[in-house]
Formats: sequence, C-alpha cells, structure tokens
Amino acid sequence: MMRHIPKFFRNFYFVTAALFLVWMFFFDSNDFITQYRMSKQLSEKEEEKQYYLDKIEEVQKDRRELLSNPELLEKFARENYLMKRPTEDVFIIVPKKKP
Repeated sequence: MMRHIPKFFRNFYFVTAALFLVWMFFFDSNDFITQYRMSKQLSEKEEEKQYYLDKIEEVQKDRRELLSNPELLEKFARENYLMKRPTEDVFIIVPKKKP
C-alpha cells in the first residue's frame, strides 16, 4: 500500500506541513474563516467611526454657530425646548392622526 504513494507525499516535512496547514485552516482559534469575519467586522466598525466623527464635526459646527449668534440661539431654544418670553404664550398644535 505504501509503495503506491509517491515518495514526495511520504516525506516527513511534507506531512508535517500539510497537517500544520489543515490545523491552521480549520481547527485553530484564529482560522481563516474567523479572520475573514473579524476583518469584515473591523471594516464595518471603521465605517461607523467615520460616520460618528462626521456627526461630531457637524454638531460642533452647529454649536459654534449657536453660541456666536444670540438670535439663532433664541430661535433654537424656542423651537426645540418650547421656551418663551415672559409676555408670550406658547400654543402647541398637534395634528390629528387618521385611523
């Protein structure tokens, strides 16, 4: 039976290297499938990071504009926090929901 297998495949180093590759491809905790999944997850996280960095920059820009312009700050406070001047009344109109 062993005579039918070429001598190259019976070589100790070839067998050892083949077993090592099989171990690394399928059984190791850092196998290639896991590495691929982690790489994909890393790219998704980097995209999220870039999105949030862009949002932070946008919010900082809006904040600088609001703090530098008192009229814009007053408009923002009135619209978002329903603030009013002492002599004013605020009416909130809520549209009816259609059934």
